[in-house]
Amino acid sequence: MSELLTPPGPPTAALLTERLRHTLQPVSLDVIDESWQHSGHAGANDSGVGTHFRVRISSALFQGKSPVARHRLVYDALQDFLDQGLHALAIEASLPPT
Repeated sequence: MSELLTPPGPPTAALLTERLRHTLQPVSLDVIDESWQHSGHAGANDSGVGTHFRVRISSALFQGKSPVARHRLVYDALQDFLDQGLHALAIEASLPPT
């Protein structure tokens, strides 16, 4: 797997989707920007985008992993986004249907 570059600019659903597809090879993935719902909340910026996201992901890479370990994989994949201002992730991580 090639090394990923630091993302250009603030987090967006498209950038997070690209990163998660590359690192976790999901069979299904939804990344939803919920930042607008957190206006005035600590960690929110005035733009209403790029601070709070919901990730629904299903990947075979989660096989044999606890829910906490699955979340850790998602956090690890997005760490540089967190370092750049992504404030909150709501994660729903599951195995693909068999």
